[in-house]
Formats: sequence, C-alpha cells, structure tokens
Amino acid sequence: MSGPDHHPRRLLLDVMLGKLAVYLRICGYDAAYAGDRNIEADEAVRRVADREDRHLISRDRALIAAAADATLLSGLEISDQLAELRAAGFTLEPADPPSRCGRCNGRLRPVPSVESRPTYAPSDEAVPCWRCRRCGQYFWHGSHVDNLARTLAALEDEET
Repeated sequence: MSGPDHHPRRLLLDVMLGKLAVYLRICGYDAAYAGDRNIEADEAVRRVADREDRHLISRDRALIAAAADATLLSGLEISDQLAELRAAGFTLEPADPPSRCGRCNGRLRPVPSVESRPTYAPSDEAVPCWRCRRCGQYFWHGSHVDNLARTLAALEDEET
C-alpha cells in the first residue's frame, strides 16, 4: 500500500475498547483511543470523531446512534470484536512493516541495526525494530503480533 499507513480510514475507539485499539494499530490503522485522551463522555467522544474525521467504533448504542460515521460492536471478547469488524469489511492482518505505535498511535520509524537499543528490545541486529516518533517506544515482531495472528487465524478457521 502507498503512504505511511496501511489503511486510509482513521478510527476513534471509545474507552471500552482499549485492547482492540492496540490490535488495530498493529494492523496499520490510525486508531485513536478515547482513553488515551481522557475522554469518556459520549458527546465529547462524538465531537472528537467529527472534528478529526474519524470513524467511531463503540459498544455504546446511544453513542453510535448519534454519530455520523460509526460501527457498533456487541462482543465483549476481543476475538468477537475482531470478527465483527471483519464482517463489517475491515481488513485485519498485522501490518508489514508496522506503521503505528501500539501504545500511543504515533508513527513508527525503522531502527537502523547500528543504533543502540534499550535492554528490553532484542539486541540481535538481525531482528528488525521500529521506534515510535512520538513516545519513543521500541517495537519488533513479538508476542502482541503473534497473539493477534493466532486470534485472526482462529477466526478464519471458524468461518470455514
């Protein structure tokens, strides 16, 4: 895909969907999370979605009914939420290369193999790493991506 993001649709997830926001970021979506912004009131969430031209995702029926562009989820479990999004036409697969920070939604940049890494990141230069331009967090293909890939594969198995 062209451009720094893998998906052109910008999203805003309400405070009930924090884990889903992380998974959508791993899939390359610009997925803002209301909890990161300390926004809980429905009207404030809706205004942010409108102002920033974001597609709202929520489990709150009243919030979705008042939104111009939104998807209502009913599932409590992350696998159910991902299945609902897939059924609604969202492309769900880990982005390669990753483009969004799972923590803050900032853009990622590749870390050159000669650049030093923090102790929590893989020290092996052969393991590609990315760093968030906003919060400085390092990322690599690890457990979050593996968990998402397993969850998505299980959904595909259920669909067939």
